[in-house]
Formats: sequence, structure tokens, C-alpha cells
Amino acid sequence: MSQRFDRHAATEVATLLRDAARAEIMPRFRRLAAGAVRSKTGPLDLVTDADEAAERVIAAGLATRFPGCLVVGEEAAAADPSLLGRLADADLAFVVDPVDGTANFAAGLPLFGCMAAAVLRGEVVAGWIHDPLGDDTAVALRGEGAWVEAPDGHHAPLTVAAPAPVERMLGDLSWTYLPEPLRGRVASRLPRLAGAVGLRCAAHAYRLVAGGHLHLLLFHRLMPWDHAAGWLLHREAGGHAASFDGQPYSPLRHGGGLICAPDAASWEEARAAFLDP
Repeated sequence: MSQRFDRHAATEVATLLRDAARAEIMPRFRRLAAGAVRSKTGPLDLVTDADEAAERVIAAGLATRFPGCLVVGEEAAAADPSLLGRLADADLAFVVDPVDGTANFAAGLPLFGCMAAAVLRGEVVAGWIHDPLGDDTAVALRGEGAWVEAPDGHHAPLTVAAPAPVERMLGDLSWTYLPEPLRGRVASRLPRLAGAVGLRCAAHAYRLVAGGHLHLLLFHRLMPWDHAAGWLLHREAGGHAASFDGQPYSPLRHGGGLICAPDAASWEEARAAFLDP
């Protein structure tokens, strides 16, 4: 399968996410029925009726618009883990997180997003992060930049913050899933930043860092539906990201951590400040 994503195709996918959010996510926000929230692997790993319903709508829409594509949704992969293994060999695949920040959504906190990324033969070529409450979508096309697209077609470009020393950086460092002793090391060094936030939502963390409102992100677990779209958004906005060992990001690699910073020099400074013994 050969597929080129232009801005028209990007807008079509953004519209699909918006329609799914309007139909399946927002009507359930702060109105989840009893039994509509379930735990998967722990108290912060939740799934709701909104996640499952939105993923079904998005997957069906992608299959119609891009016949023959592989859709790897977070909830579908939870039910069938072998689905994730097909990503490496797919000519065209989409990874989908229907509600990123489900714990926030379930708690009635208005901080969640809907994410999708297009992967051609293992390479991320397009990404979308939709904000259901703001009703706009951050979009990135590989080699063509990143922007926020409103329903009326208005576009606003995204650009990362100017490089800054660690003591002047604002960051969202997700230390919860780090193994010890790295977990304690990173958590204890948060005061080295000018300020730190914990959004519990990669979708909004990536939108903030791509828009220049944060300098630094740090993650440990790298499931592709959580990071492929945001990584491309940050890259196309001018940022630099790499695994803890300096290797480039790949949606086929699910561990090894990820640091996002404005440029390579500030990435090196941040990695040393938070990871070095």
C-alpha cells in the first residue's frame, strides 16, 4: 500500500477524531454510569465505556478512509496483545488512544485527549492530538511542520520554546513507572527545574511542549498510542527527542524512556541533570 499524507488527508483524520469525541466521549464526561469505569492493570490504568466506544468509531472510520490499513487501538491491543506485533510489518498502520488521560476523564477532570498516528512501514509520518473540550486538533505531518487546526479551518503554527538551562525549564517528568533507583533519582531532582507539572495526560503534555509552554518531557513507558503522535508533533515543532541512551524514537520500541527538549544541547543537559548518578 502506498499512502501520502497531505493536509487534506490530515484534516480528514482530525475531523474523524473530532466527530468521535463529540459523539462518544463528551456525552459521557462527568456522566459515566455505574460500572462504566473499569481497572486494567492498576488504579491509574483505567478503561471506560467512552474509551471503547470512541475507539470503535475511530477504527471504523480509518478502515473506510484507508482500506486495508491496520488499526492498533489501545483497547483492542489490551484484548489481543498480538495486534501490537503486527505494527512492524504493516504498510500503513494507525495507532490510536481514544481517551488519553482516562484517569482524569473518569474523575471528571477536564484534562484528556484523543490521539492517533499514522505509521508507514515502522516510520511515524503523521500525528493528531485532539482536545475534546477545546474542540481543536494539534496536527503534524513529517517534514511539513505542526499546527493546531480549529473546526472552522483556522491554523496556528506550533513552535517549541527557546532553549534554556535546566534551572529555567518548565517540565512534566513522568516518574511514576520508572524503575528504582531511577525513580527516586528523578523524583528527588524535580526541584532543579524552574517548575514542574504532573498532568497525567501525555496528550496535553505533548501539546504544551510543542506549543512552547513547557521545555521538557520525560517518560519511561513508550506504548506507541501514547507517544507516536506527540513525538512527531514535538519534532515538527522544532524540538529534539531521544531515548535515555540517545537512540532515536521508534514506535516499535516500547521501553528505554524518552526525553523531549527544545534542542540537542538542552536535551544533553537535562539527561545529565536527571539521569546521571
